[in-house]
Amino acid sequence: MRCPHCGENNDKVVDSRSSQGGAAIRRRRECLECGERFTTYEYVEAFSLVVIKRDGRREPYDRSKLQTGIVTACIKRPVATAQIDDLVQRLESTLQNLGQREIPSSRIGELVMQELRQLDQVAYVRFASVYQDFKTAEEFRQELDRLSHEC
Repeated sequence: MRCPHCGENNDKVVDSRSSQGGAAIRRRRECLECGERFTTYEYVEAFSLVVIKRDGRREPYDRSKLQTGIVTACIKRPVATAQIDDLVQRLESTLQNLGQREIPSSRIGELVMQELRQLDQVAYVRFASVYQDFKTAEEFRQELDRLSHEC
């Protein structure tokens, strides 16, 4: 594993434990070059999903891209990392249960928005503004109105 601090590929595992309800293994590693510690997660690649982008391109599903988008929406919000991890795990389970090998990115976005609406409304609006590509303040206001009527 390449060290995120110095870039060397020489480390040792200091601690391993089950994470996310047994769906992952969390490993604490120590770089043997610079001495810094970092955490990695190991997941079973249970399915090979292809995401169909808006422009028609196809690319392999990437958990880290999904997680980064959700983390970005939740910045400075009272949402714990464990809650985000659980949300991503639920989304992956849902995707796997759909039984499709290819899925449009729009469907993934809709699933994320459903989950974020329940978790944190501000994070939901942040994600929706990027996902739905709001161009004006009016579009933003309309989404806020829709959200306030649902509550």
